Amino acid sequence: MSEIPDPVDRQLSRHDAFTAVDSGYTLDTTVFEAHVTASSAEGKRDGEFTVIVRVPTLDAAVTGETVHEVVEEGWFETLELRLEDTFDIASTSTHDPPTVTRTDDEVVVELSYVAWNASQGVEDAKALVEFVEGTYAQGIVPGYEYHGPAAELMQAAVQNGENAANGGGSSGGPPL
Repeated sequence: MSEIPDPVDRQLSRHDAFTAVDSGYTLDTTVFEAHVTASSAEGKRDGEFTVIVRVPTLDAAVTGETVHEVVEEGWFETLELRLEDTFDIASTSTHDPPTVTRTDDEVVVELSYVAWNASQGVEDAKALVEFVEGTYAQGIVPGYEYHGPAAELMQAAVQNGENAANGGGSSGGPPL
């Protein structure tokens, strides 16, 4: 990918949720590996953004047992369908459909879009990654013991549920 355009680079470097890395920026507000890059866009647009989020497959997130193939397939198909709506929360209306690919232990979500304004493009990047994270959390299947990012999401959901039960924080509980 080419060098990040100056307006986009400035906005990413000023944003407290992003950290510069050799080939772009990472988002610090997610439990997943999320990478943001941008290239120059034609016309008066500030940049063509690419956001890549890497999440574990259900089987890779489960501790000590193998997830049955039918459960893993159903989980992935549901995740794919839910991620079709990712851009519904973004300001941009110029985007490619999300690309969702899977290996044995990882799902890679690639989101490509054009931003007319660098600041809004950066805010979209953050919102899109958080949408992927929330969508993943919604799809965690009960009845398994999890480790890594999935366990972190489960723990955060439990804590939010406890805070809500004690009169503070947001409502909720563990994802189902």
